[in-house]
Amino acid sequence: MRCVIARFPFDLTKSGVLEIMKGVKPEQVVGESVIIGRRTYPVMQVGQVITRQDRRDFSAGEVLRAMTRLGFTCPGLRRAAAPERALTPFQRAAALLGAPAAV
Repeated sequence: MRCVIARFPFDLTKSGVLEIMKGVKPEQVVGESVIIGRRTYPVMQVGQVITRQDRRDFSAGEVLRAMTRLGFTCPGLRRAAAPERALTPFQRAAALLGAPAAV
């Protein structure tokens, strides 16, 4: 499959990526990651190994898109749920009484 990473086209296959990453020791995962085989690699490490380019030349999004299209699992950062808006004293009292609160 043809993928564009850092403005350069690459013909990647799932088996080719597995072969390239076979002897590579994973770095510690801090952000986005890709599961290749039984190992979890940081996205930027995968991009660097596959493209042989500096990590500053491409974005994590480019590599994530390519790896997802090849069929690899790319678990993202676990996003914290957005905090709920604090209720005003009037809304809190209305909720306790069971009456609809005015917004």
